[in-house]
Amino acid sequence: QVQLVESGGGLVQAGGSLRLSCVASGRTFSSYTMGWFRQVPGKEREFVAAMYRSGSITLYADSVKGRFTISRDNAKNTVYLQMNSLKPEDTAIYYCAADMAIRISPARVPSRYDYWGQGTQVTVSS
Repeated sequence: QVQLVESGGGLVQAGGSLRLSCVASGRTFSSYTMGWFRQVPGKEREFVAAMYRSGSITLYADSVKGRFTISRDNAKNTVYLQMNSLKPEDTAIYYCAADMAIRISPARVPSRYDYWGQGTQVTVSS
């Protein structure tokens, strides 16, 4: 069983920055592919970014590419999402997720992830 706890959300003006953190329990964090997703009420959960277990492969949604950066510190069992140049359309609940499977590259599909955090609200005002 893996527990994920996100933090770092909040209210920010358009153009501002936030850094989300997600701390994972368990001794094998370095073997998990970690992903960030977001969801707006009434819409499906949307892929944001993911990082392969070793950190060698990262993927981003087109909507955040060049603005968001995913990183991980395996010694701290933590994955980060640095969000710059935030836009009102980035407003959502952000979730981190862990994928236990061994894949060629990180998955973009929520159903591929085994564990989820409780989410942290990000609100970007115009």
